[in-house]
Amino acid sequence: MKAFPSFAPTEPGEVDLLVIAGEASGDEHGSLLVEDLLSQRPQTRVCSLSGPCIESSGASLLFNLVEHSVVGIFEVLRNYGFFRKLLEETLAWIERSKPKAVLLIDYPGFNLRLAAAMRQKGISAKGGGEIRVLQYVSPQLWAWKPKRRFEMEKTLDGLAAIFPFEPEYYRDVDLPVAFVGHPFARPDFEPPVRYEENGPLVLLPGSRVQPVERILPPFLDACENLFPQFPELEALVPVPDDNIRGLTEGLLKEREKLSGRISIRGAKEGIAARAALMSSGTMSLACALAGIPGAIAYRAHPITYFLGRMLVKVRHLGMANLLLPDAPPYEEFLQGRATGRNLAAAVSPFLKSVSSHEPFRESAGRILDCLSQPSSRGLVEWLVQEGRLN
Repeated sequence: MKAFPSFAPTEPGEVDLLVIAGEASGDEHGSLLVEDLLSQRPQTRVCSLSGPCIESSGASLLFNLVEHSVVGIFEVLRNYGFFRKLLEETLAWIERSKPKAVLLIDYPGFNLRLAAAMRQKGISAKGGGEIRVLQYVSPQLWAWKPKRRFEMEKTLDGLAAIFPFEPEYYRDVDLPVAFVGHPFARPDFEPPVRYEENGPLVLLPGSRVQPVERILPPFLDACENLFPQFPELEALVPVPDDNIRGLTEGLLKEREKLSGRISIRGAKEGIAARAALMSSGTMSLACALAGIPGAIAYRAHPITYFLGRMLVKVRHLGMANLLLPDAPPYEEFLQGRATGRNLAAAVSPFLKSVSSHEPFRESAGRILDCLSQPSSRGLVEWLVQEGRLN
C-alpha cells in the first residue's frame, strides 16, 4: 500500500456530509444516493473517501479509498499499518471539519472502527458530540459476527438496510433500522448486464486484486475445457479499473490456448451474456436479476477461509441464493471445488440449450420483488431526517 497525503483542509461548518465507501459496489451505491441528494438539495456540501463514482456524482473526493480496498482477514492484517494511519487521518479531518453527519457505506471492517473511535473521542452524537453517524448497507450479520449489532447500537444513530430480511436481525437492540430497497431495484436502474442467447460467456472474478488473482485462473481453466466443446463460444472479462485490466491481461498472456477467444472490456460499457461464471459479489446479484444462467465460485486465502468456516452461519454465499433459499438458482463452488473442470461442467448445459434460461428468468422476477423499495420513506428522506441535514 502506498502512502497517502493529508486530506484537503476545510473550515468547520463548510461540509454537511462526509461519505465513506471503501469498495467498488459501495462507491456505485453511494453515487446514486449522492446524485439524488444533490438533485433534491443542491445546497448540500458533500465530501467523500470513496472512488470515482461518488466523486462524479458531485462529492469532493478527499481520498480514493476504493483503490486501496482489500478483502479477507489475512489481507487486512498484512495492511494493518496503512489502515491504522488512514483511520487516524480520517478521524482528525472529521474533528477539524465537523460535518453534520458521516455516512458509512458498507465496508464494516474500517467503518465500524471509525464509528467507535468517533464515540470514544466524544465527537459523535453517541459520544456526546453533535455529528450524526449513519450506516448505509448493513454488515452481513446473518452470515457472521452477529454480535456486532451490540457495538453498532452504541456507535450508530441509524441504519439503512438494502435487503428486506435484515431489520429482523436488529430487533433486540436500540438502533433504528429501515429497509430502503436495493439500488438494483430502482425504476431508473440501468443493469450492467443483460441476457442474450447468442452472447459470450462472461467471467466476473470481482473488483479487487486479491480475489481476482485467486478466482480468475479457474475461470480461465473452465474456458480451456469449454472452447473445444463450443467452437463458436467467446468469453468476456469486464474490468472495473486499470489495475484489474493489467492483472487480467497478464493472466491471459500465459494462456496460448485462449488466444483470440477472450476479450476484455470496461465494466461500464454494458454486457450481454448467455451464461456467467461469477464470484459471490455484487455482480452475481446483477446477473441473477438479468436472468443469466451460470455458477458462483469463491476462493479465499487459506487462513481467511479456515477462520471463515468457523464464523460463517449461512448455507450460501451468493445473494440470489440467500434471497431464494428454498430454490437457490446458482450452484456454488468453494475453495478446492472451484476448479476449471467443475465450473465447465456446471455451465455447459446452459450453453447447449436456450431453454435453460427460463428458470433463471423466473427467479429474476422473484428477486426483484424482494428487493423493491417499500412505500414508506426512501433513501434520501431517510438520510436527511436521520442525518439532521435540514
